[in-house]
Amino acid sequence: MSATRRSSLTPEMNVTPLVDVVLVLLIIFMVVTPQLEAGAAVDLPAAMNPDAENKNLEPTTVSLASNGSFYLDRKQLTRDALVVELKALHQAKPDAPVVLKADKGVAYAQVRGVFKAMQDIGFPGISLQVIDRKKN
Repeated sequence: MSATRRSSLTPEMNVTPLVDVVLVLLIIFMVVTPQLEAGAAVDLPAAMNPDAENKNLEPTTVSLASNGSFYLDRKQLTRDALVVELKALHQAKPDAPVVLKADKGVAYAQVRGVFKAMQDIGFPGISLQVIDRKKN
C-alpha cells in the first residue's frame, strides 16, 4: 500500500520566491537605469533636426545646470577647476570627443563662454546635446 501512496503524490514547484526575486530585480533596474546617464541632470533645449547620436563614441560630458553649477561627467567643479581638468584631459587624450550639455534655463552667454574655453583648450570637436523637438 505504501507504493501506491508514493506514486499518487505529484510534486509541485513553489514559484512565489522566484517571482519575488524577479520583481525586486525589476525594481532595481528601474531605479538604476536613469542614473546611468552621463553628466548632471539638466533640462535640455529642443532642436528641430538634431544629428543622429553616435553610439560608438564615449565622450566626456561637460554639464551646466540651471543653478550655474559646472559638472565634468558627474563631478561638480568650479569654472576654473573645470578648465584645469579639461586641459589635463586634452593633454592625456587630444582627440577625445566632448559633449556640452546645458540646461535650457542657462544664459546663452554662459554656454558660449564654456564652449569658447573648450575650443581654446584645443578639443577637435565639441557637440552640443539637445533633444529632438517634434514637428507639429
